[in-house]
Amino acid sequence: MIRVKYTDQRRQSRTAALQSLFAADVRGIWNDPPLEWLDEDEDLPENSIEFARELLGGVSKSRLGLDNVIARYAPAWPVSQLSIIDRNILRIALFELMYTPGTPRKTAINEAVELAKIFGSESSARFINGVLGSAMSGLESGEIATIEPVPEGR
Repeated sequence: MIRVKYTDQRRQSRTAALQSLFAADVRGIWNDPPLEWLDEDEDLPENSIEFARELLGGVSKSRLGLDNVIARYAPAWPVSQLSIIDRNILRIALFELMYTPGTPRKTAINEAVELAKIFGSESSARFINGVLGSAMSGLESGEIATIEPVPEGR
């Protein structure tokens, strides 16, 4: 994976979660995936590590429901055929939109688009923005709500 220096610790948390989710997806191991992509050369505060763990654990526990939302708002693209990066960026952003009320919705979408620009393909950012914009409209209209109980530890 690409190594990127960040000044924004929450983006660094999202990046660590994304990289760990990528590894879990490749391995097909979703039960308590480890947060294994923390950069040992950087001091990440404990609250940022905790946020990365929250994202990683929440996405892994809610993965099937999140995938159902992705399938609903990206019907031309079966979830299993999305790139691993795009799929996991969408999962993280949807988890934040649905389960982390402390994260403003626009921030969750903007951060997902930024991750897509860094890690995704040339068209990833536009695709991610479109799917999340549609999902946000669904959330605002009440068409979708949280897809299951909030994961433990929240």
